[in-house]
Amino acid sequence: MAEGQFDVCVIGGGITGAGVALDAASRGLRVALVERGDFAEGTSSRSSKLVHGGLRYLQKGEIRLVASALIERHRLRSNAPHLVRDLPFVIPLFGHSGKLRRGLTRAIGGALWAYDLCGGALIGKLHRRLSREQVLAAFPTLNPDRVVGGYQYYDCQTDDARLVLSVIRTAALDYGAVAANGVTATTVVRDGRGRVKALLVRSAEGKELEISCHAVINATGVWAADLGDIDIRPAKGVHLAFRRSLLGIDRGSILPSPVRGRSIFVIPLGESCYVGTTDTDYSGSLDDPRCTADDAAELLGALRSATSLEVSTTDVIGAWAGLRPLVADTSSARTADLSRRHHIAEADGVVTVTGGKLTTYRQMAADSVDVVVDLLPGPNRRRRRSKTRRLRLRGAASPQEVQDELTSRGLPADAARHLAERYGSEASKVADLVANDPDLGHPLTEELPYLRAEVVWAARAEMARTVDDVLSRRTQARHRHLSASMAAAEEVATLLGRELGWSLVDQQADADAYRELSAPDLAGISSVDPSKQPLNT
Repeated sequence: MAEGQFDVCVIGGGITGAGVALDAASRGLRVALVERGDFAEGTSSRSSKLVHGGLRYLQKGEIRLVASALIERHRLRSNAPHLVRDLPFVIPLFGHSGKLRRGLTRAIGGALWAYDLCGGALIGKLHRRLSREQVLAAFPTLNPDRVVGGYQYYDCQTDDARLVLSVIRTAALDYGAVAANGVTATTVVRDGRGRVKALLVRSAEGKELEISCHAVINATGVWAADLGDIDIRPAKGVHLAFRRSLLGIDRGSILPSPVRGRSIFVIPLGESCYVGTTDTDYSGSLDDPRCTADDAAELLGALRSATSLEVSTTDVIGAWAGLRPLVADTSSARTADLSRRHHIAEADGVVTVTGGKLTTYRQMAADSVDVVVDLLPGPNRRRRRSKTRRLRLRGAASPQEVQDELTSRGLPADAARHLAERYGSEASKVADLVANDPDLGHPLTEELPYLRAEVVWAARAEMARTVDDVLSRRTQARHRHLSASMAAAEEVATLLGRELGWSLVDQQADADAYRELSAPDLAGISSVDPSKQPLNT
């Protein structure tokens, strides 16, 4: 980076920054990306892990936003089939004495028809009505005395952090972008005429260097105000994880919440499932949002209200909190009412992009780079159109075809399916590690599907630098089963240490650091008073 001359420097290694780097590099621009922490460490690894249009946005009249998001969903299904999977959702209808509320039924049915017409049907399936028996078969722990029917529609699920990694790896390995985590942007350097000429950065080791560039894109999400003239209103979203067998679901679901008039998702994820999300104003540290007792009470209360379960904090096996980088609007009292449209502003060669959502990252990136190309000198001023609409990401392949190839090589079916759905066509490279060292084919822990080989691959090919990088983002171990991930910390540290040259002392210190970082995830939840949770009504 210090030796090169770049057209644009991107600050921020979340999904927006990753998308910008790929869009710019695929147009032929010289791109450098720096991320202060780890790739996807902020919002982009703490989302609801959905690629969706946003059914609830139709209620707010955001038809163009929903239509745009559903088009982007369709593109992602094609460009990253190994990471974006179709997921049916059940919307239970609740009533009294077996009777439907006709107005509510018509409203939901109308919204689902609108959703299909806006682009939901691009998935190849339309929504449909479900009987009471069909709803209870899909979600058997719902309160049977209240369920009177339902609907099913379709959206998509993804591994948000792996999607970020796939985008960055595509930009770097296929289009020549340069990306580094653990590098903090400090100062934008300008020439005598006020034009951007470089970006000063500092590495995790304290080394300072200057990256020559003609423009800077600020894609730092909730931290955008630190570098750009924009007013961000962070909104906190919290999720809780449970054992999937507790709820018994075989697909996603949307449940009404008795708090704030919202709805919550219930989403399967392997042997676990997660429930969320909240949407509340946030004024604490942007670096470390946590799930509080109030957050947990809201989600537990929604489950208790809709199901026959007396769920409590003892049932929670994971929790995470993320911050949405919403653009402030004084006319909206609640963060839930703020638009999810993205916002782009340019000031003296620094382009700031914020707002938006995971699903629409590609369009956000394309719009941002369109602004940048007009700022560049010489031939780069020619307006180059974005090429990412049909650009397949690194690893893009049919998971079933990859799985079949891996099983033909002797890999167990469960492991083959697991690797195929995480790495796509690159799964064969992880399988090669197992072929060379069969001990790497063992899982890190019985509660989670991740193989020891994945830790080695994360260090060699995905710039993982810490145990937290591996357990929180290269895998979803921390979110799926917190205590199991903490138990695996020392083995992960040992495997990383061999790859990165750590001493035994360094290995122990990093394992301890992960456990210290993760322990508070459930600490606040333990103080929830069950008597204050909304009961079944």
